[in-house]
Amino acid sequence: MNPLRQEALRVARRTFLGKTGLGLGAMALAGLGNASQGVTATKPDLLAPRQPHFAPKAKRVIHLFMTGAPSQLDLFDNKPELTKMEGKPLPPSVIAGQRYAFIRPDAAVLGPRFKFKKHGKSGAEISEVLPYTASIADELCIVRSMRTDQFNHAPAQLFFQTGFSQPGRPSIGSWAIYGLGCETQNLPAFVVLSTGAGISGGAGLWSSGFMPSTYGGTRLRNGADPILHVSNPPGVDQLLQRDTLDMAAKLNRLREDREHDRAIDARINAYEMGFRLQSSAPELMDFTQESEATLKLYGADPKTPSFARACLMARRMVERGVRYVTIYNEGWDAHSDVVGNLKGNCAKTDQACAALVRDLKARGLLDDTLVIWGGEFGRTPMVETNPSLGRSQGRDHHPQAYTLWMAGGGVKAGTTYGSTDDLGFHVAENPVGVHDLQATLLHLLGFDHERLTYHHAGRDFRLTDVHGHLVKGLLA
Repeated sequence: MNPLRQEALRVARRTFLGKTGLGLGAMALAGLGNASQGVTATKPDLLAPRQPHFAPKAKRVIHLFMTGAPSQLDLFDNKPELTKMEGKPLPPSVIAGQRYAFIRPDAAVLGPRFKFKKHGKSGAEISEVLPYTASIADELCIVRSMRTDQFNHAPAQLFFQTGFSQPGRPSIGSWAIYGLGCETQNLPAFVVLSTGAGISGGAGLWSSGFMPSTYGGTRLRNGADPILHVSNPPGVDQLLQRDTLDMAAKLNRLREDREHDRAIDARINAYEMGFRLQSSAPELMDFTQESEATLKLYGADPKTPSFARACLMARRMVERGVRYVTIYNEGWDAHSDVVGNLKGNCAKTDQACAALVRDLKARGLLDDTLVIWGGEFGRTPMVETNPSLGRSQGRDHHPQAYTLWMAGGGVKAGTTYGSTDDLGFHVAENPVGVHDLQATLLHLLGFDHERLTYHHAGRDFRLTDVHGHLVKGLLA
């Protein structure tokens, strides 16, 4: 026997007997379960697959969250009137009562920085800086009438992901897992990836909030090794690790039964998931299974972390049963040099976004996989120029109107929904609030957003608490 294994078992037995006072009969009874499955089988499975309220259009979601807020006026919402007014302030009737963090409301107008062209049979008008996205125009449902209640990054990101502007509420991914359960035992149900230099909203964006932490997102690294220390140290084999986990789980279960602390059960589940990931993660990251044509489609180098690589990994995860994937791509906060910001970010993301939609469709997955692209708010029609901060030719935060797109998963393809006024300042037609979008997303997953609730602190909470309306015009 491996000496490390022998010593670990000796210490584990001594500790178990000394701390619990259990006799050999009780120990034998506890050991009747199948150790290879872990001890979690004796508890209700929080991740067991469940039926939604009605037949879903989407079984899984991939959310491409462009944190920092892309400029809708330079990408999807062309406003020729702004070009005519460039250098002049907006009319007082438009900007009355508005406040901004870094510019005055009467700042000069900044027209669209790129040319627009209509694409596909749908005639969707898309900027020249998004040629790959333009090529899938007929797969997209473009929502030009989004609006939010928040105008700073962290609260707006939290609001979009959790329905509330402060940390502590379950994320939309957690609600999906709570409602639907998980289709895989070897990978987390809800996975988070990031490609950039930091996320303003932090881990609260994928937290399970007041739900059991089992429903929280698992953040994986966008590198060759998605999970640090996934390999066992020398001298520790899988059997020794299994025995150690089972012993720790038994002790944790005794404490849970005494204290009724749900966090302990979540900890046990986390250990078990970590154990399973040791075998599933290497296979997930084995991009040698992908054809050269697929890698070229995404523009992905298997050995180099990138947004393209993350999108390809997202497709591989949903193929393997992962229910909800969010990719945070940071860096769209263009307070200065909006042209350079958009050129750089679009060059990194445009090809992979289109490739993901094309790839899912080719594999028969797009019909029941919902893809979402967008940020937390929009950018102003007025220019931000501040010499003291070294800023020029940028745009400030704009919560009143912005754009996102969706594809697959039951949304109406080849559609542009809603509109803004001639200056791109306010929503003019078919406004869609964040809670409305959340209600619609849950509907696509098979849930009535008013009925999907979680009891906490004496009352029933919901993601859209207590707002939101289903946007039927977005449904196929």
